[in-house]
Amino acid sequence: MKTALYWFTEDLRLHDNVALNSTLYACDEIIFVYVLDEYLLKPTNYNHVHVGDIRLKFIKESLADLSDQLQQLGYELQVFRGETNTVLKNLVTTNDVDIIGCHHSVGLYERRNLSILQSQLPDKRFICQNNNLLFGSKQVEPNVLNGSFSKFRKKTAQTAVYEPVESVLTDTFPRPLSYEGERLEHWRYYLESNSSKGRSVFCGGERKALLEVESYFNTDAALSYKQTRNELEGHTNSTKFSPYLALGNISPREIVANLKRFEHQHGANDSTYWIFFEILWREFFHHKAILKGSKLFEFSGESGKRPLTTYYPQRFLSWCNGETSYPLVNALMKELNATGFMSNRGRQIVASCLVNELQVDWRYGAAFFQQQLVDYDVASNWGNWQYIAGVGDDPKGGRHFNINKQAEMYDPNGAFVRKWSPNKSVWISETDIADWPQEV
Repeated sequence: MKTALYWFTEDLRLHDNVALNSTLYACDEIIFVYVLDEYLLKPTNYNHVHVGDIRLKFIKESLADLSDQLQQLGYELQVFRGETNTVLKNLVTTNDVDIIGCHHSVGLYERRNLSILQSQLPDKRFICQNNNLLFGSKQVEPNVLNGSFSKFRKKTAQTAVYEPVESVLTDTFPRPLSYEGERLEHWRYYLESNSSKGRSVFCGGERKALLEVESYFNTDAALSYKQTRNELEGHTNSTKFSPYLALGNISPREIVANLKRFEHQHGANDSTYWIFFEILWREFFHHKAILKGSKLFEFSGESGKRPLTTYYPQRFLSWCNGETSYPLVNALMKELNATGFMSNRGRQIVASCLVNELQVDWRYGAAFFQQQLVDYDVASNWGNWQYIAGVGDDPKGGRHFNINKQAEMYDPNGAFVRKWSPNKSVWISETDIADWPQEV
């Protein structure tokens, strides 16, 4: 009789969850667990919390969806609060669990915690697989990651993407494990009581994610994605899959499978390829995060060159609050603070402003994004910030955006600025921008 504990983390779904399937095949009884680590709600990350209000709400919605799906199959999702490894170790020892299954994250903090847990439970079997990548580690040659994204793309663009796998819960059907110990009673109420101050348009959960993907590919938006993806607003101007990918409500393989079906029905073009191109960018950052380790968070990154920036508290605060001298930046930051989301183009503009115009240490911006973004994931966020700051994987050594030029291109009538910063001037003076370099 083998007993197992499956620990959900960044893989809040049942379908195309290879670690979950492997665990189910290995056991006769199982308990499903999620731990809300209170460390992530403390301001220990450059004075910011690791999980902000809007993302916490999205997590709550995802847990509720997962719990409902498990209940329909006769299981309960057990939710706990506390220090993750302490909670898990107590559960495993108290209930004589033989097997621990989990997603193997690319994040340094998460990988270290898992390694510590494995050392604390040396007699237990761990089933750990990354559930959120297109390619397994054996599909990506190590030398492909020693360079730019272009090198990675050329080497992996033709690599086979495996089909997503169905949940095997109804096939294996291990019995629910009757466990002993405390849990977070009325966890839905607890999470709901931490009400979000924002108004995110995203609702978390696997079923919602699948519906969003189906809805997107039921339109012809994918055929014009390349032309619209840089727009500052518009729900179908970009896919908006990132929140669901970040929390593992859906896998990138599931999205690629839907994309391929769309191309089969409607034909492929530059825009449909560009959706895959952007997923490859995400894949690149995730594999690089494993390789970089702590360098993903270091001031000089992997370049070894320290940027000519520092921490200016007032400049940084004005940037966070959308109170700088740059109306477009202000509007974008107000949108982020209100909704937990910002377009990819907007993120590049405000990051460039913080690093180049305000000359503030990029890590503070990355930490603020981590707190505010509903679609935060460690690899994409910190990797992109390193890219802008010139300490990451950009062979050009950083990116500097001409903010006024960006406004002319993406908000020519000032509608976006007026929406988020009403009664504010849309343009800044020519004197202010005279010395700005052109966008690289």
